[in-house]
Amino acid sequence: MIGLRTGLVVLCGPNGAGKTNILEAISLLTPGRGLRSAKALDMQRNKSPQPWGVSAKISDQTGIENKIATGLNPQKGQRIVRINGADAKSQMALSDYLTCLWLTPQMDRLFLEGASARRQFLDRMIFAFDPSHSGRVRRYENAMRQRSKMLQEGQADPVWLTSLESQMAETGIAISAARLEFVVRLQDSCSCADQEEENYFPKLRLTAKGTIENLLKNMPAVEVERAFTYQLKQSRTQDAIVGGAATGSHKSDMDVVYQSKNMPASQCSTGEQKALLISLVLAHGRMMAADRGAPPILLMDEVAAHLDAARRYALFERLHALGGQVWMTGTDPVLFEGAQNQAQFFDVESAQITPKNRLQKAG
Repeated sequence: MIGLRTGLVVLCGPNGAGKTNILEAISLLTPGRGLRSAKALDMQRNKSPQPWGVSAKISDQTGIENKIATGLNPQKGQRIVRINGADAKSQMALSDYLTCLWLTPQMDRLFLEGASARRQFLDRMIFAFDPSHSGRVRRYENAMRQRSKMLQEGQADPVWLTSLESQMAETGIAISAARLEFVVRLQDSCSCADQEEENYFPKLRLTAKGTIENLLKNMPAVEVERAFTYQLKQSRTQDAIVGGAATGSHKSDMDVVYQSKNMPASQCSTGEQKALLISLVLAHGRMMAADRGAPPILLMDEVAAHLDAARRYALFERLHALGGQVWMTGTDPVLFEGAQNQAQFFDVESAQITPKNRLQKAG
């Protein structure tokens, strides 16, 4: 175990050395499937006699230390959580001790892909503020899956079907309302960026959009819930054919616009899209710091690889100023020269971690 102070942590090493595995391990100390969205069983190494596990000692701002751990229960094929040696009722217990947000190379296409990835990213930001949001999302998705299965099998119990649709409507309205409220707050945080930050990471204009969101902007929630329930009943025949539901909170999206250019993020250059994504993370960190006194732990895989030197230096300064712990990975230590006076550096080779005293070019 390596003791780490608050600030920047840089992991350097060749591809395949295990850098991303370390970030994933940290992400698993929060509720959910972690950085790679992998199932608990899928993370188990082949031929390994021992189930996987992750543990850490977490110190809060008052100096109180807690030990949190999670791993695979091989008998049940499920993930278990322990807090200070005692079994927790659910993964949600982890949210009392640690919050994380991450950026990976796969997310560089966030503004080009379908709404699902942006919706999941938005929800993950909301989880950091409101852990119960994940429970609402799970209940909604479970009810939708059960409804879809009943409709496709053609033997739906009308009473049970109505109950599932009522649950979808109730939780769906709560989910969409939380997204609307959060995006307003995130927009405020984006607008608080100073001119120096805006020079490198542009200000955004954000909108949570979707049928339910649009209705909630113009109607009381109780009326929207009634309308959503009616729509679910009307679309049963269609939903039995195509699956899912024609309308609902599972169709929502987050619209991002480069504010000064009035240009949708999807039409921006690759470099601009990366900068916009970082702007979102910085704004979220400011929100967390203002709301809870500390930003989330940030996990940034290969974040510096496609940024020019000026943006890299600006990024390190901004991340350091947030005051939290930030983990970054890269194959070439030279990319992190701008952070050499602020960061702790470690070499990663064949899944082994060793402290690094000074920067030197890889290879």
